[in-house]
Amino acid sequence: MRTVDGRVAGRRGQATRQKLLDCLSEMLSSSPYRDVKVIDVARKAGTSPATFYQYFPDVEGAVLEVAEQMATEGGQLTQLLEGRSWVGKAGWQTAQELVDGFLEFWRKNDAILRVVDLGAAEGDKRFYKIRMKILNSVNNSLVNAVTELQSKGKVDKDVNPAAVAGSLVAMLAAVASHQKGFQTWGVKQAELKPNLALLVHLGVTGKKPTK
Repeated sequence: MRTVDGRVAGRRGQATRQKLLDCLSEMLSSSPYRDVKVIDVARKAGTSPATFYQYFPDVEGAVLEVAEQMATEGGQLTQLLEGRSWVGKAGWQTAQELVDGFLEFWRKNDAILRVVDLGAAEGDKRFYKIRMKILNSVNNSLVNAVTELQSKGKVDKDVNPAAVAGSLVAMLAAVASHQKGFQTWGVKQAELKPNLALLVHLGVTGKKPTK
């Protein structure tokens, strides 16, 4: 791990760098992204702006680093679908666990995901790539699931696996980022999950789940 000027950061330097990132993540939870200033992050981390600039070119550079770490963690979402069956009761279990894991990941990383979504919406390719890295971890697995069911004659041959998978992932992301909004519609979290899982199961298999 190197500093901005190319020097190798020692163990203490790496700890300082990570502390700055942790403080930045915490601040993003309570402050709009564009209101976060280097001096505030440095103060919260108990260090100076000069130290911040040793590791990051600016706040945006540090935000991208936080987002990259989060996207790497998001790769674990693939495990929700690896080797899982979509047939019978097992398929209903798979759909529920996918929804549960996806919503939980979004809740845990809500603050940085809002910044990623904002950057991607504004056309910043760096944020767009990070967003797609997270979504692809689920999208590719769903494409494989629909393709496999199709090959066994369990899904209509006219179905486009990529279109179905992409639509389901876009739906999951939209719902996950709107979780608090559902409460204003009178939908409790406990009610949201099974109904979202029902839509996912229908999308992948074309059938109502066997419960």
